[in-house]
Amino acid sequence: MTQTRSIDIAIGCGLAAATFALLRLGGRETPASPARAHIDTARTFNRSSALLALSVLTDSAMEHYRGSFDNPAMYTPLAVSTLSLLAGLHGGTDREPARHPVRDSIYLSAALAGVAGTGFHLYNITKRPGGWSWHNLFYAAPIGAPMALLLSGALGAVSERLRDEPAHEPRLFGMPAGQALALLTSAGLVGTIGEVALMHFRGSFQNPVMYAPIVIPPVASALLINAALAEPRDHWFTRLWLRVTTALGFIGVGFHARGVARARGGWRNWSQNLFNGPPLPAPPSFSALALAALGALRLRETEKK
Repeated sequence: MTQTRSIDIAIGCGLAAATFALLRLGGRETPASPARAHIDTARTFNRSSALLALSVLTDSAMEHYRGSFDNPAMYTPLAVSTLSLLAGLHGGTDREPARHPVRDSIYLSAALAGVAGTGFHLYNITKRPGGWSWHNLFYAAPIGAPMALLLSGALGAVSERLRDEPAHEPRLFGMPAGQALALLTSAGLVGTIGEVALMHFRGSFQNPVMYAPIVIPPVASALLINAALAEPRDHWFTRLWLRVTTALGFIGVGFHARGVARARGGWRNWSQNLFNGPPLPAPPSFSALALAALGALRLRETEKK
């Protein structure tokens, strides 16, 4: 009981600190220099890719270890996500206005590994007795997990292509870069909701807070679409909501830690409860995408009408 109460207090302090930070940071930001805006955005996408890769690395390491690495292919996401993490950390400090061929190759490999992993997980579901059923969707290989690796590779690959664009009016996919990136991150946010909704449905939404990750990100996605399709201007409310979404991911780790603490034996029985409890590495995926979306929004606001 004391241990659970300590977790509750820590979550409360985190919520208070996040609220204060959001109030401080919700205002208009100083725009980046037009000559460096697209490079700063590319670096933000590199960092977001690294955070997603870290989430994939820790989650897949735990889940595939629980599966005893029965298939040698289960080592693949560990290797690829580690490389994607290193590429993201390197790119986050790189100010060069040119694509890095090694990072670009790693990102493309990560995206392909994410697609392949989705195929393996789909096969894992269909080969079980009962095939497509709620039980298998709940307890077989998580169908949405490899998509985080795909998103990590996609964010990184886009960041490398953005570096190749001219500082004056950079473009991606035939449209202004800020607009394209806002739409991309909007789609990424929507893509993360399915797995969360499935797992929280399995948990019967026993805590009302479990509705937050299936309510807040869709609103952020809709606001991003509006920012992408509207004329470039200051979108202060979208920025504030994206900061809420960023905080959601990190605070979610605290709530998942509370879920582990509430299991029989709590953290004293961590070797079992970490595997059976809510996955600690999962919530930061929202933070990674929201941080990338903030970079896309800043770039969109500097574009000409």
